[in-house]
Amino acid sequence: MNKGAKAAPVELVSLLHTAYAAQAEIETKLSVVGLSLAKLLALKALSDAGESLPLGQLAERLSCVKSNVTQLVDRLEADGFVARKPDPDDRRTRLAVLTTAGRKACKEGTRLQQEAERELLTTLTQDEAHQLAALLEKLGKSAG
Repeated sequence: MNKGAKAAPVELVSLLHTAYAAQAEIETKLSVVGLSLAKLLALKALSDAGESLPLGQLAERLSCVKSNVTQLVDRLEADGFVARKPDPDDRRTRLAVLTTAGRKACKEGTRLQQEAERELLTTLTQDEAHQLAALLEKLGKSAG
């Protein structure tokens, strides 16, 4: 297509519907180990950070407000995946710390997420999958 030609119209609703369906499929797989995508992302953020973070930093890494992270950590703590501990460097700060069960859930949840993603993308050729990734990255940059 030349630069002056218009792209075929794409309805954003179609993209959103596909994203929702993919998320629902991943959430279904994760529910087997007591996780949601939000819980898994929080566990991954803690794991990537060295297994503990102040709640404010966890909120930043998850791109959400601190009150949402507080509720999420409440649920993870009730599940036994995270413990709250005082920050030895700042008495005012509480750390979210991965437990042994949290590390195990993170590992299993990541495996299930990757498995679900592979299953969802099996209809695409390798070239199509790379093209899709590039297009989604491009859209993400223009939206963010």
